[in-house]
Amino acid sequence: MTKKETEQQIKSRILILCVDRDGDIETKAGIKTPLLGRTANLDAAVSLALHDPEEPDANAMFEAVRLFDRLESEKQPSESFEVATISGLERGGVGADRKLVAELSQLLDSFSADEVILVTDGYSDEAVLPLVESRVPVSSVRRIVVKHSESIEETAALFSRYMRLIWENPRYARIALGIPGLLLVLYGVFSVIPGAVDYYLVSIVLILGGVLLFKGFGVDRGARNLYKWTREYSPPSLPVQISNYSIIAGVLCVVVSVYLGASSANTNTPIETPDFTGWMNALPDMAGFFIKGFMDLMIVGVGIGLFGRSIRLYFERDPRLLRNVALVVSVVWFRQILDATANILIEPGFGFENDIFSNLVFTIVVGILIGIASVLLVIIIHRATKDFFGETDEDVDKFEEAELAPSDKKE
Repeated sequence: MTKKETEQQIKSRILILCVDRDGDIETKAGIKTPLLGRTANLDAAVSLALHDPEEPDANAMFEAVRLFDRLESEKQPSESFEVATISGLERGGVGADRKLVAELSQLLDSFSADEVILVTDGYSDEAVLPLVESRVPVSSVRRIVVKHSESIEETAALFSRYMRLIWENPRYARIALGIPGLLLVLYGVFSVIPGAVDYYLVSIVLILGGVLLFKGFGVDRGARNLYKWTREYSPPSLPVQISNYSIIAGVLCVVVSVYLGASSANTNTPIETPDFTGWMNALPDMAGFFIKGFMDLMIVGVGIGLFGRSIRLYFERDPRLLRNVALVVSVVWFRQILDATANILIEPGFGFENDIFSNLVFTIVVGILIGIASVLLVIIIHRATKDFFGETDEDVDKFEEAELAPSDKKE
């Protein structure tokens, strides 16, 4: 029977594959992989065992050779067996897996296997098995655990992995290594200074408390976000800056005006009996002096805010500029209404023969007339300056409708 006819009769090609994911064969024994054939694998296993008798990969290679001998002696005429070994890298990770896949592809080019019997040391099954199954079906897995039980070995591997993560990753090293290191350094410093060791416990409490406080309330994230915002911040345009600063200045003026009003009410309103009746009798005077104290600075603050907004609307050519200017005029006149109201509260009186009462009515009527005149003036100016605002006649008509009948607009 010729060799070609023998190959045609073979229907099942089975590869007994030993996988050394951490690359001990190359690093310890200095043998290049992949290894194909019984002799090459046996010699490599002997060399690896001589370099490190406790190495589990050597035992896995011996098991692969032993399994090959047993299956070879029991094989059927339609079966063909071969034994091989591939290895990864000492550092593991993606690089090791890519090297395993490359060597497996090289083996499959030499021995086109229909299925694989995988032999491992038990630790790397979860990582290796999907890599092999993606290229050739795995019919069986043989795990060799010699030095330790499987659970102990996996626990040790998991512990070493997390220790490496803590040691190499700066994110975890700051907490797991940085804080204990700082405490040890402080202990060394306090031990040198006479009598300072007693403060070591206080230092531990302060440091751990500070870390828990910062992490618990997200102070570190807030500081990072503030730094990122400061680094990426781009200042707005000049009109927007003027508007923002004027609003801040206006708010500060209003806040201070409230304080001045409270101070004026407290200074000018004596309370004869500190009971409910006394407070009720003094309440109108307190309200009047409060208005007297806070109205001037409050009007100034609101005017500053509206003036800054008008500057921004002017540069943006926004038609709301005219409405804003009219509002400034109304706010300025509102000061007269507040003053007349405060006078009524301090010295109550009714009838037009009372100058204070007639003054309040006069200021209210004048304020209404000023409001009407402001609206009409805004409409006239807006119609005359429509080219400045870049509007059409239709936009002007809509603006007039909004000014004359704002309450008729529906949401």
